[in-house]
Amino acid sequence: MMLDSPQLFPATFVRRYKRFFADIIDGQGNLITVHCPNTGSMKNCQVEDSSCWYSLSDNPKRKLPGTLEIVTTSHGQLAGINTIRTNRLVAAALAKNQIPQLKAYDLVTPEVRYGSEKSRIDFLLQTSVGQLPDCYVEVKNVTLDMGDGLAMFPDSVTARGTKHLRELIEMVSLGHRAVLLFCVQLNTAERVEVAADIDPEYAKTMVLAVARGVEVIAWRTNIDANGISLHQAIEVLNSP
Repeated sequence: MMLDSPQLFPATFVRRYKRFFADIIDGQGNLITVHCPNTGSMKNCQVEDSSCWYSLSDNPKRKLPGTLEIVTTSHGQLAGINTIRTNRLVAAALAKNQIPQLKAYDLVTPEVRYGSEKSRIDFLLQTSVGQLPDCYVEVKNVTLDMGDGLAMFPDSVTARGTKHLRELIEMVSLGHRAVLLFCVQLNTAERVEVAADIDPEYAKTMVLAVARGVEVIAWRTNIDANGISLHQAIEVLNSP
């Protein structure tokens, strides 16, 4: 298990607004404003009066010392909404060869510029002996809980995500491996599916990406009041 665990404090969720702000009631009954580190819609992740957890920063320059980390979805799951932690979890898993499909690579470089659309890949994987093609790994955080063990991505239209799929297709055409890894930060998710009704263009590009050889895998996290850990592989629907 790969744990990413700042000290967490329990609270009650009130509301999210202006994308990066959330009001919560802390353990002492105080209404406080914390940073919301998620640029998505957080669909089904904004339940008034539900349990949530936040962390505190000791950086004196921060306007808001608190950061919202975990919320409760409308279906009762815990969801990790801090997208910064997503890549940290995957980086730790790669370092310890936890992901079977990627364990043959011993060199991991984050945030590498690539592609004709000038993107940054989350992780470039290579081997020190050079016997395998370079592997480009794009990580997506998944928090859209649809109930009954189903998670979906994206939770809003994502032109950036569609661009990343095009870049991955290009890498395959150049003879490299390309992997889209869904990091599902929902503690009881069993499967993940592309939300075609939310973003038809992303869904259409995903079909093309899979047909062209982009690999799609998903890992679920385990979430509790002590932190978040990468836990196990889950099924990806509508992907061969």
